[in-house]
Amino acid sequence: MLPEQNFPSYAYLPGKHPHPVRHPLGHSYQSDPVAVAVAEALSSNVFRWGIDLFNHGYYWEAHEAWEPLWHAAKQSTQHRLFFKGLILLAAAGVKIREGKRVAAARHAARAAALLRQLGNLPSRGFEAALGMTPAALAVYAEAATTSPPVLREPTLNQPEPVFDFILAPK
Repeated sequence: MLPEQNFPSYAYLPGKHPHPVRHPLGHSYQSDPVAVAVAEALSSNVFRWGIDLFNHGYYWEAHEAWEPLWHAAKQSTQHRLFFKGLILLAAAGVKIREGKRVAAARHAARAAALLRQLGNLPSRGFEAALGMTPAALAVYAEAATTSPPVLREPTLNQPEPVFDFILAPK
């Protein structure tokens, strides 16, 4: 989605890599925070960068990309549910990779519950932003924790995605 952006040098896993923001050797140390208006959030490069990171297995980094959007959505319940659901799904990806199945299932279930709530509200372009309905993403979220993948060590710091779907905005 954003070919001019370079992926981080590693996909962060607690205890395995330097913390990306707090540690001087972190891949995002001293990076500038991003501000985006909620009205343009779903078409923003910030959101799309989070999609790229997520689809390529950089779950912690996707969470960090989407968090400013969640904070900016204080006046929009739908956007807050949407971004919080994505953030929790990314957190589930980190926990799956860490082998922490209980925590992964908890995050995925919370993500699914939030995404399902969007089905009861008027659409705000979420299906186009994801390439699927939020309800379909909720199903994928829960399925990922019931039969988690067998993970290999990443080669050359290229993480292996743990989800068997991609987010494909239209």
